[in-house]
Amino acid sequence: MTSPDIQWYPGHIAKAEKALVDQLSRVDVVLEVRDARIPLATRHPKVDEWVGEKPRVLVLNRVDMISEAARTAWEDWFRQQGEVPYFTNGQQGKGVKAIAKAAQGAGDAVNQRRQARGMKPRPIRAVVIGFPNVGKSALINRLLNRKVAASARKAGVTRQLRWIRVSGELDLLDAPGVIPARLNDQDAAIKLAICDDIGEAAYDTQRTAAALLDLLKGLEQSPSLDNYTSILQGRYDLNLSDYSGESFVVQLAEQKFKDDVERTAKRILNDFRTGLLGEWVLEWPSA
Repeated sequence: MTSPDIQWYPGHIAKAEKALVDQLSRVDVVLEVRDARIPLATRHPKVDEWVGEKPRVLVLNRVDMISEAARTAWEDWFRQQGEVPYFTNGQQGKGVKAIAKAAQGAGDAVNQRRQARGMKPRPIRAVVIGFPNVGKSALINRLLNRKVAASARKAGVTRQLRWIRVSGELDLLDAPGVIPARLNDQDAAIKLAICDDIGEAAYDTQRTAAALLDLLKGLEQSPSLDNYTSILQGRYDLNLSDYSGESFVVQLAEQKFKDDVERTAKRILNDFRTGLLGEWVLEWPSA
């Protein structure tokens, strides 16, 4: 199955990136949000350049969609890299208080310097950045305990930057999702498509569903101990080992969806995205 490379860079993202870079000088700490299912694919290559010497809090959202084994593996890996990951479920609020505390703690040096100069303390200014649809707005809403940021299960909902007062101690800058102008790593791009972290106009649904299945076949050798094949067979009455990803989609369409391959592909992707197939990550840390 061949199709053009996945590329997606709508105009509002280009404008948002410029505005974000302009605002970073006013920020004390950066909350970088990634998708816990694909924590490497949702790392923006320019983050280090943008953040510079500012403290950063790494947030891996959608922890509810990954297994405990995956969480432990990624936590150990990031700590080995010198980073402390904070796992959150923005929809339910799990882990949100911890990141607010981490942001305030990371920014404490700001008010220590102000105090040394005889100035009054001010709220810590934090920015929330990350790829589209990784759950930034849901996290902000949970931090505030009210809905102030538009949140939906699709990419590109937030389109403008705005400051939000969380408390007397913390101000948040809500920024639209940012994504590289060109996706040079197509393996990462297909994972963004599978996880719905990119606009649906950017990818072919059938190709993406097939890629998910092929990826799962490769993950059978991962440390997850998840038996993807048996779970898929239980749901679809097909043994993934007998098919390529593409032929699995075609066969399932023939057996259950009246040969409607597009509808079948959408069903498989939706089953994965909503957790009906299990708590699966699509990336495991390298040894």
